Amino acid sequence: MRVIIAPDSFKESLSAIEVANAMAQGVLDVCPNATIDSCPMADGGEGTVEAMVAATGGEFLTADVFDPLGAPIRARYGLLGTTRQAGLPGEVGLMGAQVAGEGEAGGGQTAVIEMAAASGLHLVPMDKRDPRVTTTFGTGQLIIDALDHGATDFILGIGGSATNDCGTGCAQALGVTFVDENGEACICGLGGGGVADIAGIDMSGRDPRMAGIKMRVACDVTNPLTGEKGASAVYGPQKGATPEIVEVLDNNLRHLAHLVRTELEMDVEHLPGAGAAGGLGAGLVAFAGAKLERGVEIISEAVNLSERMSQADLCITGEGKLDSQSAHGKTAFGVAEAAEEAGVPVICVVGAIDEDASHDIFVDSRALVEGDVTVAQAMATPAPLLRERVAQVLKDYLAK
Repeated sequence: MRVIIAPDSFKESLSAIEVANAMAQGVLDVCPNATIDSCPMADGGEGTVEAMVAATGGEFLTADVFDPLGAPIRARYGLLGTTRQAGLPGEVGLMGAQVAGEGEAGGGQTAVIEMAAASGLHLVPMDKRDPRVTTTFGTGQLIIDALDHGATDFILGIGGSATNDCGTGCAQALGVTFVDENGEACICGLGGGGVADIAGIDMSGRDPRMAGIKMRVACDVTNPLTGEKGASAVYGPQKGATPEIVEVLDNNLRHLAHLVRTELEMDVEHLPGAGAAGGLGAGLVAFAGAKLERGVEIISEAVNLSERMSQADLCITGEGKLDSQSAHGKTAFGVAEAAEEAGVPVICVVGAIDEDASHDIFVDSRALVEGDVTVAQAMATPAPLLRERVAQVLKDYLAK
């Protein structure tokens, strides 16, 4: 029996790789001769780089960049691999993980970057959080470093930002110049407050390599750039913005959107997802030619999930929780949709299941938190519980 194991992480508990390993052990406890294709997944949020590098046999790289406050930091990103390792009975291996280009690093690979690695909220102490000053400049530096290593395709996860600069800092790192009303270049490393000083956009200095790349942004939120559901109003407060600051930031983003419309002939203000990561979604579209897409679909394509699924007899997926929102872009349902297309039954094992969660797409679904197991117990020993649950559900499935 060939089993593809394609879970997301269990947030604050296990990484996607750790989840996949525990699930694999559960399968092998029941079917020691099973061939397992371990394919850790993500939806563009935290853990995306780690999961995709593992799923494709890629490599991690680091770069010295600036954090959201302009301090030096070493940040990690990934280059996806082209590994094709035949799965053997009882072996936890990679099958059909062909992605991106051929060859070694520098040969036209796909880079996968989490903006939070350079511009994330976790990098800013609570008492220093101020989206008027935090910048995405470091994220742009990661893109440049990946270009230097031969990347031609990019996947960006943009969750967890500390910023509200509409990606202007990132654009500056890519070579875009913003000028003030006097025709002078704006300060490098623009924050959300500095966006108000922009009077013109000069794209002529942008790194010429950007013209030949493909950039896909994993973005599962639909917030526009401005307004009551925009970047500043919805996400600004968690980044340190008071109601007064939110109003200033929103006006600044509206001002920049007007400039993008008039100078770049592009309307990003009302684009679904434009407000993600403090407007980085809009900025990447405007200044880097990116496309905003559903995260799990980008990652499924990058790890060649459809082909790998077609070789399987059974799929096992999972994530931290199944709830009413899971069917709208979360990893487990994205994997299940790919399994359904391939005619492969799919089992889902998660941390917890809400009463209003839909799970008809799975042939079976189980949770760590059930029976006598409490949330605290599941968080304390998730891997052994996960192994046990997978073994139980697999036995039940095979007995049908």
